[in-house]
Amino acid sequence: MSRRSLVNVELKGDVAWVTVDNPPVNATSIGVRQGLVDAVAAVRGARVAVLRCAGRTFVAGGDMSEFDAAPVEPHLPDVVQMIEGSEVPFVACMHGNVLGGGFEIAMACAWRIAAPGTGFGLPEVNVGLIPGAGGTQRLPRLVGMEVAIDVACSGKVMKAETLQRLGAVDLVADNLESAVESFVADLPKRPLPVSQRPVGDFAPDLIETSRELLIKRAKGQQSPLENLTALSWAKMPFAEAQPMERARHLALRQSAESRALRHAFFAERGVSKPALIKDAEARDINRIAVVGGGLMGAGIATAALNGGLSVTLIERNSEAATSAYDRVDGLLKGAVKRGKLTEAHYLDCLSKFRAVESYADAADAQLAVEAVFEDISVKQQVFAELAQYMDANAILATNTSYLDPVEIFAGIDNQARCIGLHFFSPAHVMKLLEIVHTPQTAPEVVATGFALGKKLRKVSVLSGICDGFIGNRMLAAYRREADYLLADGALPFQIDQAMRDFGMPMGPYELQDLTGLQIAWANRKRNAATRDPNERYVTIADQLCEMERFGQRTGKGWYRYEKGNRKPIRDPEVEALIESYSSAQGIVRRRFSTEDISSRLLAVLANEGALIIEEGVAENAEAVDMVQIHGYGFPRWRGGPMNYRNEIGVPASRAKMDIVASESPGSWRVARENF
Repeated sequence: MSRRSLVNVELKGDVAWVTVDNPPVNATSIGVRQGLVDAVAAVRGARVAVLRCAGRTFVAGGDMSEFDAAPVEPHLPDVVQMIEGSEVPFVACMHGNVLGGGFEIAMACAWRIAAPGTGFGLPEVNVGLIPGAGGTQRLPRLVGMEVAIDVACSGKVMKAETLQRLGAVDLVADNLESAVESFVADLPKRPLPVSQRPVGDFAPDLIETSRELLIKRAKGQQSPLENLTALSWAKMPFAEAQPMERARHLALRQSAESRALRHAFFAERGVSKPALIKDAEARDINRIAVVGGGLMGAGIATAALNGGLSVTLIERNSEAATSAYDRVDGLLKGAVKRGKLTEAHYLDCLSKFRAVESYADAADAQLAVEAVFEDISVKQQVFAELAQYMDANAILATNTSYLDPVEIFAGIDNQARCIGLHFFSPAHVMKLLEIVHTPQTAPEVVATGFALGKKLRKVSVLSGICDGFIGNRMLAAYRREADYLLADGALPFQIDQAMRDFGMPMGPYELQDLTGLQIAWANRKRNAATRDPNERYVTIADQLCEMERFGQRTGKGWYRYEKGNRKPIRDPEVEALIESYSSAQGIVRRRFSTEDISSRLLAVLANEGALIIEEGVAENAEAVDMVQIHGYGFPRWRGGPMNYRNEIGVPASRAKMDIVASESPGSWRVARENF
């Protein structure tokens, strides 16, 4: 497609209609920018110009594929200024989303008209940047500093109706083109350009109080603070501040944070299209069965209902079925209360949901997923029951976290239909879905898993089979090294603090207390018979479990907890137990710095990820990174453990891993491939 054809100008009487046509999101690529420059020249002589976009959205951002190269003229700030300064005033005719450069262009237009529900935002913060074409300078002048901070520092998307109430959108209309035609037929007086307007009054301490709040929320991410600083420049004349914004935007493109966030952006899209399903056609799934109505099963059912599916939840008896129904109903009501779900959607979900006690009720389901106790015989019995009633081609999915799906599905006819769908708890909230294929799983069944994940708004990642698949295998290695650090001299609070300082929402011991120590304990006992006798094994966690210190639910775990309060409190009993263990093992405890703790744990994560790729369990580094970000809280702004390893340098990460391995002989296999 030629550059000029991305933007077309059509004159209808004295109205010039300027149409951007750069699918899928009309991004401000070089072709669009040049097309807009040409359009500003082409509309001369018209009374008014209407700027609109073809397809499903207005301009919804920039072309991030250009961000790693030197900027190419015409630059977006110049294009935006040309539109604002044009002798022929522009009307922005908007639908879909108006994001980033699209919102900057819209703010440069004299008037803004939008379809109902159109979304507006400056999401540059989500890729480690600030706007670069006047976004942080025009937005406070248009909506006030307080709203501008809320939008630009969080990436929040505001609806057209809200912006109309704020005076930033002139008209919201269902029949957009007709409304624009009526509007331009009787144009109001051209308003003062947004860049020339003063910023409205705001509280003197607004910037500083916002900064304090952002520091707490950002957990090390800098782009929210960068946006706040740029917004504060709006107190200066636009002609002085906008070049400062542009210079900072360009500098931030080269930052580690922006590179990491852009890596995550592209990786999310890449992992949804693994090579295994390249030519496979997914089935359209709209009726599923869920076996098990506990926390996990109820979460899966809720996610499916929210995704528009009909759900039959199967429990062991009528009493359990009633409890499961109430659990799902409670999750849906909670979403309504938080404004995540409308009352109408809630009622629609309930109309598609039933909780029953008979497997026969799964007969019409196109897919069934079990969410029962992590015991292979229990899961095998579930699928034996389902196979009796469901169609011979209906998909059977296990939600196992660790067990081998091949063993789970042993004895089931037509194993090409069998797959692992590993949800993360709470399943209606957590975005990750590990899709586990067996050697027998048909590609179209895998493709169906990905299509289902998309309906459920999950980030789906393909995994092969190994103990724990991608995520829990890495978690086991991470926890094992944490336990080695514990035995050699660190304490739980020091390890947790080191990982929070890195950007994790919580450290490994706080996380264990939250999820419950008994889960990992059961897995360790399961693996005891096959554990390499040369592997170093620290028994401190087992001792805590034997003391019935299972975490927050019991009020004691690695920490102690006061009733009604989830804040971990250091426990001298646990710390004495740790020191006693070291002494009994003849270990002379030593001090570890915060950096040493985090670098060792991160090296272990990257090493295990590299081994997983090397073995073909994960397709690539992007898959590993997405599992860690969306399932385990790895900071998105670090890009995932594999991206972080590349950022600090593979040799540095491997050298740290060599130290870890040398201090616990026989316990680690060091990856030698570069991923």
